[in-house]
Amino acid sequence: MELQKTVIVASDGTGRTAQQALDAALTQFPDFQINPIIKSGIRTKIDAEKVVQEAIKHDAFILHTIVTDELRNELIRLGREHNIDTIDLMGPLLRRLKYQFSNIAPVQKPGLYHNLNKEYFRRIDSIQFAFKHDDGLRVNELNKAEIVFLGVSRTFKTPLSIYFAYKGWFVANVPIILGMDPPKEIFNIDPKKVFCLTTSAQRLSTLRKFREDHLGFRSGDYAQIKHVRDEILFAESIYKRQPNWNIIKVTSKSVEEIASEILAIHKHTL
Repeated sequence: MELQKTVIVASDGTGRTAQQALDAALTQFPDFQINPIIKSGIRTKIDAEKVVQEAIKHDAFILHTIVTDELRNELIRLGREHNIDTIDLMGPLLRRLKYQFSNIAPVQKPGLYHNLNKEYFRRIDSIQFAFKHDDGLRVNELNKAEIVFLGVSRTFKTPLSIYFAYKGWFVANVPIILGMDPPKEIFNIDPKKVFCLTTSAQRLSTLRKFREDHLGFRSGDYAQIKHVRDEILFAESIYKRQPNWNIIKVTSKSVEEIASEILAIHKHTL
């Protein structure tokens, strides 16, 4: 008995769905070897004919996930004409789902699942990027960020970074520390990407005192109004060194409000 076979994996998308289904099924045939040939982006009758010719050439069968009725039927018809077995993974499933959904027809648009996956994996990448570039980490990679936040402690740099990362933006943030110059890399990136966060000294002092109370300890003059005012003035003096940076006042605003303001500016500057 032959224990090796070639299969043409045909899809109007990437072919990943068919490949994953095939891999799952093949675990039930541990002694059988499959040589898969991926044919993605099958969108026309000519493409379908090429798939069948490839199957003839390799004495293969065809496994396909074509979502459009017309092209799927054409591939099946060509397979019958040339005595090539075709395994339709998508057609029966779509028909049964249509029945279950009270005869609501599928949209028959190729690549939708791939697009959803792209959005999902971009979100994963952007969240990882935000954590790796939080609080001044990896400043040598600031040029890879789409948005960079500058600000003193407790001006919502990290919450904003996570919020934007969850939306798929690649975000970094850099702290402004009293008496210390920010990293030189911040001055070498597109200034329109940089958003400088500022607030009132009184509000920031209150937030810091609340944090100290919550943690149960005092950290020097961290929350003292004079020190806070000096920090804010120092940060604003740094912001003035690049007049094309965007200044965002975060006083008494929610993360969502601040994000909406940033997106409105970003939309008109980039």
